[in-house]
Amino acid sequence: MLNTKSERFIREIMQSLDIQVDGERPWDVRIHNPLFYKRVATQGSLGLGEAYMDGWWDCDALDELFYRLLRNKADEKTADTGLRKIYKSIKNYLVSVQNQIQRKTRAFIIGQHHYDLGNELFSIMLDKGLNYSCAYWHKAENLQQAQTEKLDLICRKIGLMPGMKVLDIGCGWGGFARHAAQNYGVKVTGVTVSKEQADYARNVCKELDVTVELVDYRQVQGKYDRVVSVGMFEHVGWRNYRRFMDKVHQVLDNSGLFLLHTIGSNDSLTASDPWIGTYIFPHSMIPSVAQICRAAERRFIVEDWHNFGLYYDSTLMVWYKNFVNNYHKIKERYDLRFFRMWTYYLLVSAASFRARKNQLWQIVFSKQGLDRVFRSEGELFP
Repeated sequence: MLNTKSERFIREIMQSLDIQVDGERPWDVRIHNPLFYKRVATQGSLGLGEAYMDGWWDCDALDELFYRLLRNKADEKTADTGLRKIYKSIKNYLVSVQNQIQRKTRAFIIGQHHYDLGNELFSIMLDKGLNYSCAYWHKAENLQQAQTEKLDLICRKIGLMPGMKVLDIGCGWGGFARHAAQNYGVKVTGVTVSKEQADYARNVCKELDVTVELVDYRQVQGKYDRVVSVGMFEHVGWRNYRRFMDKVHQVLDNSGLFLLHTIGSNDSLTASDPWIGTYIFPHSMIPSVAQICRAAERRFIVEDWHNFGLYYDSTLMVWYKNFVNNYHKIKERYDLRFFRMWTYYLLVSAASFRARKNQLWQIVFSKQGLDRVFRSEGELFP
């Protein structure tokens, strides 16, 4: 017997999407707390994620569950069942809770909240170079190869030559800076808002022509032959997309190239999911094609737009397996609730790329236009 209106609503939505409560398939759900239904109906994605963290429900394959939720367009399927209003209210909640104004005074919150969680967490999950962005699986057989392919693809796309000055906005643990300096003989300046990342990157790059600064991108000065930003634009915020492009335009040489590697959204958003903003990336936001192009208009010429979002599904699933297999090494510091939070984050993210709701773009910009046709596999400069 269904005891509440919330339970009826949620169960009918699940049924319309071929998801069963207490079913036997990997994507079916098991509800352990009857208050689950009210929590989800009233709090949307925040309630759904927190309920999972608290052990109120389980699913053997979260990625498969959310793939079905996202791919099957639940809002359309509920239109004729009287549930569209409740579904849309949940959906709207996902994009209306947080004001995502990205101020300089808040920029370092991202580094402190997420990237300063501890290098040991990321070291058990990522490749040896701690590359925390989508890998390139074109010919790779493992994560290490795929991340190296990604780094080299970037270097080839922007035509690195010995002696060039390169700016790496959001340099992370120094993966790109190290690869570019070692293999292409360039001088790299990396900037990050994470102290742990800055310290780590300085150490691994200490024998190379690499400088790492703990500053916000808005503080960068000087002139560079190439600018790269990998997995950082998602933290800029829609109000600052234009300001970001203005800063890159200011520091990039007139004959230079700028490569932006970013997650992309199919929709133009002005707020982010509240669960992600609360627990994973505070003040984060995924840009759309329209938002990027508006920000770049009258500043840059788009030379190439490369989408390999499906590779992020593969990347995230490897990260998930690495995290689960090595969790015992860090469990004294990261409790079971953190474990459930982190696995939820990785698997739901993987589903979003598999369902093609999120994309991964590498975009190459010039200031004045190239004199030859660009080729996405990095063959502009053989």
